Amino acid sequence: MPSHHQLHLPLRSNASSSSSASLSSNSFVSKILLLLTLLPVSLAAIAFVLQWRGGITDPATLLSPPGSHHFPGMTDPSPLSSISHSSSASDCLNLGRTSSPSFPYYHNWKLDYAANIKPKICITTSTSAGLEQILPWMFYHKVIGVTNFFLFVEGKAASPEVSKVLKSIPGVKVIYRTKELEEQQAKSRIWNETWLAGFFYKPCNYELFVKQSLNMEMAIVMARDAGMEWILHLDTDELIHPAGAREYSLRQLLLEVPGNVDMVIFPNYESSVERDDIKEPFSEVSMFKKNYDHLPKDTYFGNYKDSVRGNPNYFLTYGNGKSVARIQDHLRPNGAHRWHNYMKSPNEIKLEEAAVLHYTYAKFSDLTSRRDRCGCKPTKEDVKRCFMLEFDRSAFIIASTANEDEMLKWYNEHVVWSDKDVKLKLLRKGILTRIYTPMVIIQSLRESGVFSSVIASAPTLSKENFLLSIDSSNSSRADASTSLPRKTARTLESEATARRILDIESATFHEMAVPPISPPEVEDNECYS
Repeated sequence: MPSHHQLHLPLRSNASSSSSASLSSNSFVSKILLLLTLLPVSLAAIAFVLQWRGGITDPATLLSPPGSHHFPGMTDPSPLSSISHSSSASDCLNLGRTSSPSFPYYHNWKLDYAANIKPKICITTSTSAGLEQILPWMFYHKVIGVTNFFLFVEGKAASPEVSKVLKSIPGVKVIYRTKELEEQQAKSRIWNETWLAGFFYKPCNYELFVKQSLNMEMAIVMARDAGMEWILHLDTDELIHPAGAREYSLRQLLLEVPGNVDMVIFPNYESSVERDDIKEPFSEVSMFKKNYDHLPKDTYFGNYKDSVRGNPNYFLTYGNGKSVARIQDHLRPNGAHRWHNYMKSPNEIKLEEAAVLHYTYAKFSDLTSRRDRCGCKPTKEDVKRCFMLEFDRSAFIIASTANEDEMLKWYNEHVVWSDKDVKLKLLRKGILTRIYTPMVIIQSLRESGVFSSVIASAPTLSKENFLLSIDSSNSSRADASTSLPRKTARTLESEATARRILDIESATFHEMAVPPISPPEVEDNECYS
């Protein structure tokens, strides 16, 4: 019989073996953890030393212009992505990958482009806005690749305080509306042609439409002289949304346009405000109503009633977008929304994802500001002389006849999207969409002090220097306007022959100027089927 001690020997032996194995396993795990801890620390230390000694170039700066960090739209050309650019919060994530709360993409707050940036894109506008609207609008478009701006200014925009700041920004040309400028524009060939004649000698929106067209004609000459390749007419309440490319860049978008395309049409999306106290639309509005061109027909007409909400049309204002034109011979405006050519029918394409974001009636004060710019009588008959679109007419009458409380009530009923159920339904259908990228860019610019730096760096301008700057600006405009609509080095005899040919040829291609047009209505469904 084995003793009690002998019976317990195997048990003690097994326990000892198990303990040894456990200690060995713990030791191995500890070594692995130590290795995993030391390895990244060592690599980080080596990288720090190399970068400190200049051995590593930050990949974020490899493809950027001098003095800048990498930002979408500032790199070398890349093909347009076939993947849809999501207009969602993912845009925010892509733009927000930085530990710094400031705008990280440009050391140089002026965003002055390198001379070799291609293609060169310019924007022309006619504006009376203040710096609080113009600066965010301008620098946003600088970020996405616009190099030059031709600003035809009047009102607040033409004041010494505002214009001195605008003129200090690289790539910006300020043109004042003076008697001299109007005399030069009175000599334009447009007055002797028929395509814009239906808008002549009418007040308010019609007058602005003609003025914009005349300014666009002059801007073509300035763009050609500045070496621009593309020109876009855009109001200061509109932002280009270059979706559909791998990078958020208008420059990249246009770089991939085939050489035989003369014009690119951007359908417009309309702001859909959710409050009546918006102060800075570019930084506070993220919801937009999609254009008819970017929606399935069944979705558009099937949800038309919910989308309109008792207003005259699907959009409050226009729905036919804006176009970008390639700078070329015989280019002319075709109203504020399109371009045309005296010698041919332009080859146009319409983009499937990119859009113009129109922040219309985004502030309650827009009701009274529009009213104050027009002297028409607030009657249904008289407003037809002043405004092309029905909602503008209704808004003008309300702003002219109601008190502030009544105006605010009307604004909330017709403009503000306060019904959460309807919003959710239309967001799910894709009629409403969230677009955050412009908001993020502009907020980042503001937080980085870009706008305050621009204002602070502007030179002090005395009254005498201000008047001299106007004279200088208009003298250069007079020189340019004599070359409209095109430059030529021919003799007088050959010029006369060319003009006869041009008159014959252009008669074939004359089209009426494209006005602001509302999207199709339900009763138009058969026309669009």
